[in-house]
Amino acid sequence: MKNPDSSEEKIRQLEKKVNELVEESCIANSCGDLKLALEKAKEAGRKERVLVRQREQISTPDNINLDLTYSVLFNLASQYAANEMYAEALNTYQVIVKNKMFSNGGRLKVNMGNIYLKQRNYSKAIKFYRMALDQIPSVHKEMRINIMQNIGVAFIKTGQYIDAISSFEHIMSMSPNLKAGFNLILCYFAIGDSEQMKKSFQKLIAVPLEVDYDDKYISTNDDPHTNLLIEAIKNDSLRQIERERKSMAEEYIMTAAKLIAPVIETSFAVGYDWCVEVVKASHYVELANDLEINKATTYLRQQDFNQALETLKMFEKKDSRVKSAAATNLSFLYYLENELAQASNYADLAVNSDRYNPAALTNKGNTVFANGDYEKAAEFYKEALRNDSSCTEALYNLGLTYKKLNRIDEALDCFLKLHAILRNSAQVLHQIANLYEMMEDPNQAIEWLMQLISVVPTDPHVLSKLGKLYDNEGDKSQAFHYYYESYRYFPSNIEVIEWLGAYYIDTQFCEKAIEYFERAALILPTQVKWQLMVASCYRRSGNYQKALEKYKVIHRKFPENVECLRFLVRLCTDMGLKEVQEYVTKLKKVEKLKEIREQRIKSGRDGSARSRKEGNAGGDTGGTKGEKLSAKLKALPGTNEPYESSSSKEIDASYVDPLGPQAERPKTAARKRTEEDDFADEELGEDLLPE
Repeated sequence: MKNPDSSEEKIRQLEKKVNELVEESCIANSCGDLKLALEKAKEAGRKERVLVRQREQISTPDNINLDLTYSVLFNLASQYAANEMYAEALNTYQVIVKNKMFSNGGRLKVNMGNIYLKQRNYSKAIKFYRMALDQIPSVHKEMRINIMQNIGVAFIKTGQYIDAISSFEHIMSMSPNLKAGFNLILCYFAIGDSEQMKKSFQKLIAVPLEVDYDDKYISTNDDPHTNLLIEAIKNDSLRQIERERKSMAEEYIMTAAKLIAPVIETSFAVGYDWCVEVVKASHYVELANDLEINKATTYLRQQDFNQALETLKMFEKKDSRVKSAAATNLSFLYYLENELAQASNYADLAVNSDRYNPAALTNKGNTVFANGDYEKAAEFYKEALRNDSSCTEALYNLGLTYKKLNRIDEALDCFLKLHAILRNSAQVLHQIANLYEMMEDPNQAIEWLMQLISVVPTDPHVLSKLGKLYDNEGDKSQAFHYYYESYRYFPSNIEVIEWLGAYYIDTQFCEKAIEYFERAALILPTQVKWQLMVASCYRRSGNYQKALEKYKVIHRKFPENVECLRFLVRLCTDMGLKEVQEYVTKLKKVEKLKEIREQRIKSGRDGSARSRKEGNAGGDTGGTKGEKLSAKLKALPGTNEPYESSSSKEIDASYVDPLGPQAERPKTAARKRTEEDDFADEELGEDLLPE
């Protein structure tokens, strides 16, 4: 019976505990708990050092368990590296590598090279990879190939393509694989060697895939036992690995072909044709069709629609899957060119070739939608979603269709589902906000628009929409904030400019409104109303000289504008200027000319004069010349009153301010009055009394 208190037994128990801690550390790492894995590794290291000291006390150093020490240090270094504590990991690896008692410690220089690669210290990474390569015997062929691949990647990172090529060429001659073949093509592409690109592509195509083909999974007889076995292995883990490997090979080949096709020949079309021929001669023959479709897509990117159409039309007689894909693209092309009949024909062909193709069904729905048959379009979109519930295009278009049909709740449901899939899609967020606005729920609309500006913070349309909603809710300060932000990003939106100008007039800051109306006058120089508003702002702010100068400029540009002349007559009268008579004469002429024109228009209309109200022509002046303010400015008092031309010989120099009546303010002496105040005894009106 063993004595539990004996030194040997204590050492055995301690060894067992160290092994358990190493195992627990590895398990924690595999479960993703890196912090716990590191703690266990450190604890194992501490206990292992205690174990070594105890062994040294009772026996010779030859009895120390070197394998346990190696595994503890190796695990500790691995956990440091996993926790991105690279300096500690390198120090621990150095302890192992420098200890001559560990016979295979030199191999760990590969791990040290990997750490230097992560730290982007490529020269040191290459150095350690080469040192590791020197210490690994040639019998370990696969490991040597992997290290050489790492050396090649490090050379690519440093831009040393020639050195990288020599590594990958060696790999492709000794043990060809997909990654090395693809990297070799990249290197030759980087140095522009088209002939070597072709050779490397052929080498990539020739890499053995080492997977069983689909024939193995097709039953050739009615034996129930065989059928059961085939059914069992059809989707087992090995079959999934085969699928992944095949998918990866196809991705490498397609990417390489797309990369080199435009540069290996005189034109990209010839280059694609060469790639297609090479692929057709290999066991990846089904990729040839995908390459042809990709060729058409490249034509589209180059906006060569005719060549894209010709390329896609070649697939009309191919097998159903390829035919459906090509017809779907053709349908979409014709749809973009607004040739709906052709788009519909190819959409039908795509659907008939493959009824389960969601893209084909979506395209068919689009053509029906464009023709105005929204109910039928919705059915196609629903069928596309039944075939592929993740088809976001069909779901988005279904939401738009419901919106057209005024089925707002169903449209909202579609866009909310889409929002769950595409969390940060600006289009989806905008549609949801718009639907809430249609449902007259401004609070929800504002909430969704706030989410939208977190995705597109500089979109002026969204910012102005928020401003409009806050304005409708009566929150002028928030409305001003968003309208101003919209103006900052896009200072050419007339509606935003007009609102900001009106806001400053409402708040009695006419000087600030001038900036916005001047901007509007720059954008629309042929509309007199903006320049009249600038002049009115100067006048309302007490700057009569500036106002007069502005009215004179307006008169030079628009000599027949009655309102401008009236303002000039009134201002010149108020300021006692000699030009008043000149403007009075001009005003008479313009009003007379206007009256003659109106009479000619009336006489030219057969039998329509009776049905017209008197003075209608005079009332239309402001509208035809753009002199009425928009809805926002019309809300100001006095702005809805039209000017009426005087039919009498005496000039009517009265006017109505397009910005509304201004607040009374104390007047300063612009000039000395030559006449006596003859209204001193009159009673003050209520509008002149202080509030």
